[in-house]
Amino acid sequence: MSLDADDVKAIARLARLKIDEADVSAYATNLSNILELAEQMNSVDTDGVIPMSHPLDVEQRLREDVVTETNQRDEFQRIAPAIQDGLYLVPKVIE
Repeated sequence: MSLDADDVKAIARLARLKIDEADVSAYATNLSNILELAEQMNSVDTDGVIPMSHPLDVEQRLREDVVTETNQRDEFQRIAPAIQDGLYLVPKVIE
């Protein structure tokens, strides 16, 4: 897909970008090259290719899932304005 100067100006207006008139042709060329690359990538046959979450075959090191802090709920709720059954009560904001 090839963009011309009018396309670049329209895109810049929509994106609220100010582009100098002298730079419009360079932007048109660069954006056209990017869109051409995207078209080339879309034309690649990816049937049978398993999607990956990472380009390298590595595993993430995870830490043990252990509790590191003490339960302070009672202490925090002692200073709360209103609680009931271990829950904070708040004013109703939606009717």
